[in-house]
Amino acid sequence: MIKGKKLVVILPAYNAEKTLKKTYDEIPFDIVDDVVLVDDKSSDNTAALAREIGINHVIVHEKNKGYGGNQKSCYNKALELDADIVVMLHPDYQYTPMLIESMAHLIANDLYPVVIGSRILGKGARKGGMPLYKYIANRFLTLSQNILMKQKLSEYHTGFRMFSKEVLTDINYNINSDDFIFDNQMLAQIFYAGHEIAEITCPTKYFEEASSINLSRSTTYGLGVLGVSWKYFFNKIGLVKSDIFHKK
Repeated sequence: MIKGKKLVVILPAYNAEKTLKKTYDEIPFDIVDDVVLVDDKSSDNTAALAREIGINHVIVHEKNKGYGGNQKSCYNKALELDADIVVMLHPDYQYTPMLIESMAHLIANDLYPVVIGSRILGKGARKGGMPLYKYIANRFLTLSQNILMKQKLSEYHTGFRMFSKEVLTDINYNINSDDFIFDNQMLAQIFYAGHEIAEITCPTKYFEEASSINLSRSTTYGLGVLGVSWKYFFNKIGLVKSDIFHKK
């Protein structure tokens, strides 16, 4: 626990066998109470390895539900375990779990209800090997999102996020997409509900085993991101009423 609050790490996994143990070994278990791994029907031995290294809560989807569908299972299980703080961390070792303690203090001390690890603050993204086209796309999408949603995040696309229980129970994340756009819908819901988001500089690593989506899916994702931001904008000015911004 940290400041008397239960801290649960969730790992949305898909074919993460090669990087899972490296990620798990860096988790600060002096403050982390539980780890949940959801295996989205991997073709490798991710689930077996998870049990072998000591992860107590391993859920295996009988069919692939997609990145967003995986996270829904993760968050639902974390709340079922009475987590006060939930850390969403990709198990592909692209982000270091060593930052969990620093991020958790911001929530545990009631300074912010949400903290994300940003690859863009500082020079972490390009230094860690982010392809130039992805960096440029990230900057363009983030600028567009900040304008449409009147926010000032350095990026919306990181896979390292931490939430208070109050935020997770306040937004209806289960109504979101089962695809990659889930992450952006969730941040839009958080801002729409009036919660603040803090950022911390996060180094990142790009290597062969790290998860990534191809150009075609990246393009679909980018268009989806812009769609979410426009929906947010039109909801705020009262022109439309989207389901994802409704309270539970």
